[in-house]
Amino acid sequence: MKIYNKIYECKEFKNVREVIDNSVKLYSDSDAFIVKEKEGKDIKYRHITYKDFKEENNKLGTALINLGLKNKRIAIISKNRYEWALTYFTVMSGVGITVPLDNGLKEEEIISCLKRSKTDCIVFEKEKLETIKKLKENTDIKIKEYICMDNIKEDGIKNINDLLEQGKKLLEKGNKEYLDAVIEDEKMATIIFTSGTTSESKAVMLSNKNIASNITDLDYVEKIYSSDVNLVFLPLHHTFGSTGLLFFLSNGATNVFCDGLRHIQNNLKEYKVTVFVAVPLLLETMYKKIMTQVEKQGKTKLIKFATKLSKFLLKFGIDIRRKLFKEIIDNLGGSLRFIVTGASAIDRKVAEGFNNFGMLTVQGYGLTETSPVLTAENEKAIRYGSVGLPMYDVEIKIDNPDEEGIGEIIAKGPNIMLGYYENEKATNEVLKDGWFHTGDLGYIDKDGFVFITGRKKNVIVLKNGKNIFPEELESLITALPYVSENMVFGKNKNNDLLLSVKIVYNEEYVKEKYPDISKEDLKEMIWNDIKEINAKLPDYKHIKNLIVTNEPMIKTTTAKIKRFEEEKRL
Repeated sequence: MKIYNKIYECKEFKNVREVIDNSVKLYSDSDAFIVKEKEGKDIKYRHITYKDFKEENNKLGTALINLGLKNKRIAIISKNRYEWALTYFTVMSGVGITVPLDNGLKEEEIISCLKRSKTDCIVFEKEKLETIKKLKENTDIKIKEYICMDNIKEDGIKNINDLLEQGKKLLEKGNKEYLDAVIEDEKMATIIFTSGTTSESKAVMLSNKNIASNITDLDYVEKIYSSDVNLVFLPLHHTFGSTGLLFFLSNGATNVFCDGLRHIQNNLKEYKVTVFVAVPLLLETMYKKIMTQVEKQGKTKLIKFATKLSKFLLKFGIDIRRKLFKEIIDNLGGSLRFIVTGASAIDRKVAEGFNNFGMLTVQGYGLTETSPVLTAENEKAIRYGSVGLPMYDVEIKIDNPDEEGIGEIIAKGPNIMLGYYENEKATNEVLKDGWFHTGDLGYIDKDGFVFITGRKKNVIVLKNGKNIFPEELESLITALPYVSENMVFGKNKNNDLLLSVKIVYNEEYVKEKYPDISKEDLKEMIWNDIKEINAKLPDYKHIKNLIVTNEPMIKTTTAKIKRFEEEKRL
């Protein structure tokens, strides 16, 4: 089914450089980034305009080409910071091929990624210096240039500030190699290693066209203003993070960097953040904290009444949500208006709750292989439980549907990857006749909204032939107020699978709500809640085994549980 999901008019982009050039033209003197710089106890804020950003692109790109890195592979590894974005967008706009690496990778995994991607240069932050020194001694990797994002003095290592100065001098002398670089839109521009939920990562090849087409599609349906302030939270090495940042840049928004998970609330206030892209686990935690405070203050009935009243008035075009729920919005900085979530399914109650408070909350769906967005909700198309409508240039079909219309979600469009790098077998398994097979199961309703029921490889098949989608049960368990995370799985027993759940409880919540509860009584209380969930489900979906812990599960950097590793650990 082809859905034409287009609300706003926008420029169509063919490559990353076009996106940035267009923003420089429209928002030249606006802040593209605000960077916090600490000197001891002193804090300063550096304002980088779109014009400044473009000039730094040109300087760095010219210097990198002068180093002999034209058409070479350049890896980037660091926490989220301005220099990460500068390097990534500069390389994509006329230097060579980017290789974004997960900042949390262990040394042997970094070596593996560098070897597999045939990286020529690595750009890193000083916190990675000891790892880099070991890499320099490793004869298996053929890295020509090591570039630090910080001003360090180390033999054989350059730094970005020196390169910016060199680039400036080269430009003044008339060097136009970067300025005149021709971008081949459909050629490989980045190699991204999927974090995946198993131990085997694949190297996804994306082109400039793949990413730029996704920016165009996002601009068609989501309204971002040049006055918006975006908190960069998702890891930039992940496509959802880097494409998301480029999307905000395409609309002239100001981008600021999160100081860490514990500092989100402070950062929202500090920068007066208006837009925010987050993973469901974070939003669910935030929502539970809000509702715990509401309950503590004895305002549960008041909030319910205010919600009913605002919903009634909305039918007549009267929106008083941000006045009614001002106290809640103020706790989130006071300016937050738009929240985007993806990476995994969000609890329906949480998405609806944030929307009820007057903060537009939409869900999207996609994969690294799709640059990444395939479907998304928008302010005119929200259907709770769904992941929205297909993007304008994307066609979605359900392959081999069963009697309920559930089958594998497959997609076609200009955002679909070129393939897996040097892995033809894996590429052929997912790319068939131009269609990308996502590995996700779902259905499309009569209005074109896409619903995901589970991951193909996660389906638990019982001896009686019944299929269990663990995600369905997990969403019910997530709603329990003390649950931080949970995983439903099949435990081998008597030549069949015993439906089991591992629950990580929120220690803070339990201590506050049940200060004297023993571990045995806590487990019994949770069991009773699980039995209540079971009572609403057919017998074959009943959970019969429970594991309770306060130890977090093994997760990817986008907070997806690594099921394979968790089951191995269990």
